[in-house]
Amino acid sequence: MPVIRLLCLIATLAVSIPAVAEEAALPLERIRLPPGFSISLWARASNVRDMTLGKDGTVFAGSLSAGKVYAIREKNGSRQVSIIASGLNSPAGVAWHNGSLYISAIDRIVRLDQPGEETGNSGQPVVVTTHYPADKHQGWKSIAFGPDGMLYVPVGAPCNICEADPERYALISRIKPDGTEADVYARGVRHSGGLDWHPETGELWFTDTGRDWMSDDTPPDELNHAPRKGLHFGYPYCHAGDIPDPKFGAKRDCKKLTPPAARLPAHGAAAGLRFYTGNLFPAEYRHQIFIAEHGAPSHRTQNGYRLRLVRIANGKVIKQEIFAEGWLHEQTVWGKPSGLLVMPDGALLVSDDLAGAIYRISYKKP
Repeated sequence: MPVIRLLCLIATLAVSIPAVAEEAALPLERIRLPPGFSISLWARASNVRDMTLGKDGTVFAGSLSAGKVYAIREKNGSRQVSIIASGLNSPAGVAWHNGSLYISAIDRIVRLDQPGEETGNSGQPVVVTTHYPADKHQGWKSIAFGPDGMLYVPVGAPCNICEADPERYALISRIKPDGTEADVYARGVRHSGGLDWHPETGELWFTDTGRDWMSDDTPPDELNHAPRKGLHFGYPYCHAGDIPDPKFGAKRDCKKLTPPAARLPAHGAAAGLRFYTGNLFPAEYRHQIFIAEHGAPSHRTQNGYRLRLVRIANGKVIKQEIFAEGWLHEQTVWGKPSGLLVMPDGALLVSDDLAGAIYRISYKKP
């Protein structure tokens, strides 16, 4: 019965929806970028989150509250947006692997084979695993395939701060593409909204959002580096390396846990993360980290709503800087950067789940 219900929820035919709306509808002139960079509207899709690149340049995008998965492709000089799945439980994460699209849906991973083909038939979905908890609090998952061919699936804590089962929550797991051989790669991760691997070393880097209600400026969000399996990044005992939690901090020695590679602004809601692997941007951007700061409105100070550039060398963070900002304008939020994707031409796509948009950031030497 659960399988039948799942099949009913997922569309087997791609449904076309309107493509790019008029760019004037979004105040992109407010976005501030370094010299030579420009931003434009690339596509419109409701509540769009993570993105992945499929066959023939097709971009697949998940969503959160919309429950939909989109396929976006170039056709006859314009962009066509299709819904290839709907009715899913927060299908924020998408990952492409060997001709199939993997989708996270809170307690499960499902797979669509040959999705969004020209025939419009996305085929019947396959349930890869129902291994994951059904908690909705921080239950959405950003997923990605690693260099080892395994699917990495973060599982958030089911609370703001608590000691949850360390075998099921506050971790980064990984599974084989068929859903078997699940194990835990990293622990002490409150909620990771983005992960990627260094293009040369193959080592994992990921974001992690800090807990709420300690103060307006602590604890920081984190950029973490996990060069090997088995590291513990502190949650719920220690935050940002050396900040003991008021409730649980006495239970662990922070010095024996793994500190972050870098502290990020508190309550910025660090989400999507990508290494820049293209050739369009200047050379100094290559193999550096872009982070989408989704923003958190639940505190007295507004933070986030921008893109951050983190420069690294020899596995260490050497500098941070704001790359793009302006989605927060005069204390009014009109956009929330969420996911990132480097395109074959070197442009950087940025999803915005509040504005229902995907932007394209490009570069031309000034």
